[in-house]
Amino acid sequence: MRIAAAALILLSLAACTRDGKLQLVKEAPETRWRMITTEQDRDRLRNWRKAWVEALPKARTVDAAAIAEQGQLFEPDQALDRAMPPAGDYKCRTFKLGGQRAEMRDFTAYPWFTCRIGREGELPTFAKLDGSQRPMGKIYTETDTRVIFLGALELGDETIPLTYGQDRKRDMAGYIERVGTTRWRLVLPWPAFESQIDVIELVPA
Repeated sequence: MRIAAAALILLSLAACTRDGKLQLVKEAPETRWRMITTEQDRDRLRNWRKAWVEALPKARTVDAAAIAEQGQLFEPDQALDRAMPPAGDYKCRTFKLGGQRAEMRDFTAYPWFTCRIGREGELPTFAKLDGSQRPMGKIYTETDTRVIFLGALELGDETIPLTYGQDRKRDMAGYIERVGTTRWRLVLPWPAFESQIDVIELVPA
């Protein structure tokens, strides 16, 4: 399988010129994330539904009304087209569903913070700008209804952000979907700390 995958990657990197010779071309953004994702995060992304199935019932036992109030935000299969959020400033808030251990809360809703969809080179980026836990990283095209986020968690008063792959305990992997006219969610299955799934709601500021 690995040999076949490597062959596909080589083919995707090569293109024929008019004289029949091969030359290297840039890898398409929609496949690049698969080449850099760690095994840990491949597992997280593969098991996204399992995270929902385990965490959502636990959260409902704590505050079913709050879960219902958010409507499509907590519907696992709710995804509209145009998943990539436009660049700009957003209001965002984090919901933590399902405690990783018995003594941890199964539902926590945090207040609104400031987030930003920006750009680094040719790739869009996401950054939470305030709060004590600040995910930040790059966004990769996947499908029209889902894009992939790979980043790292900045904590406390840190001012130098980690890049993805530097620290496996800080690495974050998830996906972004549009769940309303101007409403998106960043879903982080199996985060390293506290919960079984984090859902970050984004609406334009």
